[in-house]
Amino acid sequence: MAEISAKQVAELRNRTGAGMMDCKRALEETGGDLDKATEILRVKYAAKAEKRAERVATEGLIDSYIHFTGKIGVMVELNCETDFVARTDEFKQLAKDVALQIASTRPLAVKIEDLPADVVERERRIYEAQVIEQKKPEQIRGKIVEGMLKKFYQESVLLEQPFVKDDKVTIGDLVTAYSGKTGEKVQVRRFARFELGGT
Repeated sequence: MAEISAKQVAELRNRTGAGMMDCKRALEETGGDLDKATEILRVKYAAKAEKRAERVATEGLIDSYIHFTGKIGVMVELNCETDFVARTDEFKQLAKDVALQIASTRPLAVKIEDLPADVVERERRIYEAQVIEQKKPEQIRGKIVEGMLKKFYQESVLLEQPFVKDDKVTIGDLVTAYSGKTGEKVQVRRFARFELGGT
């Protein structure tokens, strides 16, 4: 078995937000492969987070981010189950990271289900017209349109977006990992993004 260094554990912890012992176990299980260890932890924490989905998260905090130019501002509400978790530095950092993401990427909604149905339908019609225009074979048009919609979600939905500080994980992955680590339901409830002169 490969010797797992503290540096590897720290790197995996930075990537996933998982506890040190969970990181060490995942690295041991994968022979030190960071990518495979990341996958193991994402699966583990996703399973834990799903069990908590029905719980109510009424604690948390509202955080803000103002871009250094003073022309973009964000407010985000991040919820958890207890004020104990809400007061931790890691929870506050997660809120700051989410606010920075929103400032940088202009998402339209927190979750796919939050997108207005008319927006999704409009995008679908555009993509369908594009694949017809490109004369794609009829039997694969549906799959191509679904792929284009998936890309639209990755660009427009906060939890589906690749994290601006590490594009190997999504914002949803970060929230899920933190939820798994704390044992509490953690969720981004809502956000508001302001841009000077914007609509």
